[in-house]
Amino acid sequence: MSDKQKTIKNPVSVKGSGLHTGQNGTLTFRPAPGNHGIKFKRVDLEGQPVIEANIDHVISTERGTTIGANGARVFTIEHVLAALTGLGIDNVLIDLDMEEIPIQDGSAKYFVEALQKAGTHEQEAEKDYIIIREPISLEIPEKKIRILLEPAEQFSACVVINFETRVLGEQVARLQRMEDFPEEIAPCRTFVFLHELEFLLNNDLIKGGDLNNAIVFINRRVSQKELDRLAELFDKPKVKVKPEGVLNNLDLYFENEPARHKLLDVIGDLALLGRPIKGHLTAYRPGHHINTEFAKIIKKQLND
Repeated sequence: MSDKQKTIKNPVSVKGSGLHTGQNGTLTFRPAPGNHGIKFKRVDLEGQPVIEANIDHVISTERGTTIGANGARVFTIEHVLAALTGLGIDNVLIDLDMEEIPIQDGSAKYFVEALQKAGTHEQEAEKDYIIIREPISLEIPEKKIRILLEPAEQFSACVVINFETRVLGEQVARLQRMEDFPEEIAPCRTFVFLHELEFLLNNDLIKGGDLNNAIVFINRRVSQKELDRLAELFDKPKVKVKPEGVLNNLDLYFENEPARHKLLDVIGDLALLGRPIKGHLTAYRPGHHINTEFAKIIKKQLND
């Protein structure tokens, strides 16, 4: 049975603000020919430079994955790349009129929904899989980090996180098959600890953030005065801490939503290899830096 590449049938747009830059703009997915891959076009810049979603173009992994080429860059690409990978879409041109992907609710849900609305189109070109024939691993023992990719008939993943706090200890998330991504992984939102949020706010690093962008974990005692200040900063009438140590700005979709979001991030970062993977991924304490370093190792082994 053949396995053909896919693009989308119709253009579709998602509007919103960037989490870190605060810029408001529009992202538009457009159909692309076979073997085109995923590329971003900065339509707001002179010459409308195009940046291929390629691991060699990663220029930063601080608070998200940023790529740059041809004098342009795009921030926080991992959620949109995860959405495309999760739906098996190989070829698309993404017009962007600002330098950061809209954060929406901090998940891949809105990108998945837009792409599903656009519909998919099977193309003549065959999918070009990365087939894992021997285990590939990366380990940083002092940080208790390990990523392993092993041979398998299709892509599957297991992600383990552990922040060693009362409110967020060890969690495990699994994806048995990519077809389950839209329901099981895509809605899972990013998360942050209160002390990280305060640092980001004080350093003007989340200009587009509000309390609908992330799950906020509280791992220390917080006074009502601090909570009132937080509510004022984010223009909320009132916030409080739930018994499980999460701000009451939202409800969790899954008990292990943070681990599921980390799995989402891994899928998005590995999409920078430009080809779908047939292999089983196990990741302990992944993050954008380790994900992209692992992708470079995979690429190097494939080229050797």
